[in-house]
This record gives sequence, structure tokens and C-alpha cells, in this order.
Amino acid sequence: MSGRPTQRGVVFPSPVVVLSIVAVAMAAIAFFVTRGVEPDERDVATTVQSTPSQTPSVEPTGKPGKQKPKPKPIDRASFFVEVYNNSGITGLAGSVGTQATDAGWKVVGTDNWYGTVSGNTVFFPERLERAAKQLALDLGIQRTAPAVGQMRLDRLTIVLTSPL
Repeated sequence: MSGRPTQRGVVFPSPVVVLSIVAVAMAAIAFFVTRGVEPDERDVATTVQSTPSQTPSVEPTGKPGKQKPKPKPIDRASFFVEVYNNSGITGLAGSVGTQATDAGWKVVGTDNWYGTVSGNTVFFPERLERAAKQLALDLGIQRTAPAVGQMRLDRLTIVLTSPL
């Protein structure tokens, strides 16, 4: 016999390669499952006004005296707000609740949120969308979305994933 070993075996791929293949397969499945689905979340756009360098020309736009009335200002104290912490930061909901109260909103509760939210969001029932956008602007939250799941439909719900 020669000095060569005669054992035969199978070489398995490393765990990193196996995990990479599984991750790619799951991403592909998620892509195909969520393709064509409209997102429920909306970004709140803030407008920045700049002063023009030249005097703009004023041109009439339609019939004089027939302008849309400006919407009434939002009475912040007439809306209930709940604040939930979905981060690992202790006391985040309480501190943001205090900020909302200081801005004039009626905060009726703070607690922890159990679930997945992709960023700081103000959730609203359909009839309170305008108030939700104002609350988001007051606190510097970039996203609003319609209320989901077990959220109460008589108030605004803030879910925090990071400090403001």
C-alpha cells in the first residue's frame, strides 16, 4: 500500500455560506410577496419659504373675492394623544408626552408599544388626519399613517422608535 490516506468524505459549506443563501432566498420571497402593495405610511412634508430677490408680479387668479377660506387653526387641547415607546430608551414616551403637552396637546397616556414600526410615526383615524399632521410638525416627527390594528379611533397615537 502507498502512504496515501484512503478515507473519503464530504466537505460541507461553511455556516456563513448557508446563512447567506437562506438570507437571499428570504429577501426574494419578501420581494415577490410585497410587490405591488401600496404603503400605508406617508411622509409629512414641511415647506420652507424663501424670500424672493425680486418683487414678484401679481396676477389675478380667477374671480376676485372668491378665494378659498383658510382652514381654522387646530385646537390642540381638543384632541386626545397617546404616546408609545417602541425603542430601548427608558422614559422616551414620557418625555415626548411632556413635549406634546407643552405644545398644547391633551396627552392621555404613555406606555410601551409591542410590535414593529419602521420609524417615529403619528397614527391617526381618518377624520383626524389634519390634526395628526400638525402634531407631527409640532414634535418634529417625519411620518404619519392611518391607524392600524387595535389603535383607538378617537385619538392620535404616537409610536416612537428613536429620540426626537
